[in-house]
Parts: sequence; structure tokens; C-alpha cells
Amino acid sequence: MPSSPVRASLGNERLWAFEEELDERAGQQQQQQKVVLGVDGGGTCTTCVCVAAPPPTNGDNLPYLSRVETGCSNYNSVGVEAARRAIEESMASALKQAQVPRSAVLSVCLAAAGVDRQVDIDAYRAWMSEVFPQDVEIFVQNDSVAALVSGTAGKLYGCVLVSGTGTIAVGFNEAGKFARASGGGPLLGDQGSGYAIASQALTAVMRAEDGRGPPTSLTGAILKRLNLSSAEDLIGWVYEDTSWARVSALVPVVKSCARDGDTVARGLLENSVSELACSVKAVVKALGLDGRDGRNSFPFVMVGGVLENDNGWDLRRPLVNKILGMFPGAQPIISKLEPALGSAMLAWSRYEDRHSKTAQPTTEHGALGIV
Repeated sequence: MPSSPVRASLGNERLWAFEEELDERAGQQQQQQKVVLGVDGGGTCTTCVCVAAPPPTNGDNLPYLSRVETGCSNYNSVGVEAARRAIEESMASALKQAQVPRSAVLSVCLAAAGVDRQVDIDAYRAWMSEVFPQDVEIFVQNDSVAALVSGTAGKLYGCVLVSGTGTIAVGFNEAGKFARASGGGPLLGDQGSGYAIASQALTAVMRAEDGRGPPTSLTGAILKRLNLSSAEDLIGWVYEDTSWARVSALVPVVKSCARDGDTVARGLLENSVSELACSVKAVVKALGLDGRDGRNSFPFVMVGGVLENDNGWDLRRPLVNKILGMFPGAQPIISKLEPALGSAMLAWSRYEDRHSKTAQPTTEHGALGIV
């Protein structure tokens, strides 16, 4: 078997060095295992899964050959080079762990936070086409679409709310129409996200310190978590490294204070629920998912660390109650598959669409890169 068709200089030579050893052993194998890669690139970490092709049809059980986590790949937060490095490292490590080279990859789906415009998609596709052989199908989209698919067993229908470091709500109706709300990053709102909650908590601490706001137990709790001596020390801590994930990591502290009765912390979390529900409402109404009578059934998928029940405070329950109050037909879903597996499902389905003789032309969804 010839060496990898992708020149190492087109990627990170160190990351792909394992392929040389695989090439030496390839002659002993009669047939190479074909795989698809699903990448979920978020504001906190990047996850890549390598799945054997074709994958099982049971959406509740999608085993993977390997799974790898690397750093943040939202380029709006860490920059283009750091984002690409995290993505390439995740893909190379996943293939190395599965002991298959790039020549075995049929399709890759990169679902990344911050990928919202066609220019973003074109840039990522051009870069990834240099990393993989020319015959590898490459699909790029916003991470929220993979999150939706992870909860609907591969169907692009319904509404998904993602609330982690950032937040976004997206959806598709049965006609394939797409809508989104929020997702512009912290400088443009993203209320209800981990970054928004944590940054508002830091603001509350500073307001309490200089008398503009009420006293709050957030002060002592945050200073203890960060090993700082005074509220003034937060100024240096914040501007030393402004990456979003670093700030949003304080959300569990806010939840702990809310659990213990701090009114300021509770107010921040209650407001986040209202903001998240507002994003969901905008998407549902834009797509008419609730129908003319407002009671139509549709999947409502929830994904993200902010919505998890941790430190004794559950944001998901009041959020679901608020959504059901507006849309009685909504079907709340906590995905059994992680978004990276949803991305792998999309990688395979798009590959099948492209290579099936009976496949109909797929619908273009603009800047989401679903083609």
C-alpha cells in the first residue's frame, strides 16, 4: 500500500507521524477499515469521534472507535491558529487512537461554534481540504446543528438550545426552513450563556465592592475559587486572559451561591432562564413549529453544561416549564448522544447522499454549510 496521499507539510507533521508506521503495517492487512469523523468544536473544548462506516442505524447506540478531547476551537475566542490547532489535533489523535490513516476516512463533519457565515465555512473547508485527501467529503456547519441531530436520531427537524460557554438556538421545520436566535458571542449578547452568567457575577462582585450593588456571597466564593485576596484582584485576573471559557468556568460557583440562598446569584440564573426561553421562542415562532393553534408537537433538544444539574441548582427544569407554558406541544429531549456523535451521523448521511444513485439534491441552508 502506498504512503498517505496527504503530504505531511499540509498538516502538522508531528501530529500525523503515526501514519508512517501504519503504512509499514498496511501490507499485512487485506482490507482497510473505512471510517467517518465527527468533530464538535465548542467554546470550552473540541471533541472528535472516529466511527466505523457504515455506522449502526440505532440512533440510541452509536459506538465509536475512538474519542479525543482538545482545547477550545471557537476562533472568535482564541483566534484562528489556536482553533485550527485544536481541531487538527483532535482529528489526528482520534485516527491515531483508532489506528487508521487519513486515507481510510470517507467523510468529515466539522460542527464548530462561531461558524455562522459563508466566509467562515469556505475558510474551514479550504483548510481541511489541505489536511485530508481530495476524495474525502468535508462538511462544515455550526455546532448547534450537530447538537440538534444528536437528539433527533439524525432528523433535521425541531429546535435545539445550546447553552455552554456561549449559547444559540436553531431549528428547522418540515419544509427545511432554518432559523436561529442569539449566538453572536458575548460582545453581541448571548444572554443565558455560561460566559454571560459568569461575567455578570463578576460585575456583581465589583458592584458590591464599591457600593453600587448589594452585598453578595459571590464575592467570597469567587475569590476563594480563584485564590485571590480581594475584589480588586479580579481586575488583573480578568484582563490577564480574556478567553471566554476561562470566565464561564465560574458558573458552578454561581450555582452554589444560588443553592445557598444568595439573592444576587439566584437573580442571575433566573434571568438566564428567561433569556434562553426568549431565544427558543424566537426560533419556534419564525418556523411555525407550534402550528396555527400553538399546540403542535415538535422536538425541543437541550444541550450544554449550563443546563446540567450541578452544585444543587437545576436550570433545565424551570426552562422546560417556561417553554411548555408557551408551547404545550414541545417535546423536551436531553440527548443520549453527545454532539460529536451527531456530527458523525451527519458526516455519514451526507456521504450517503452524495454517493447514492437515488439520492435527491440536498437543500442548501446558506451559512450553515449543509449542502
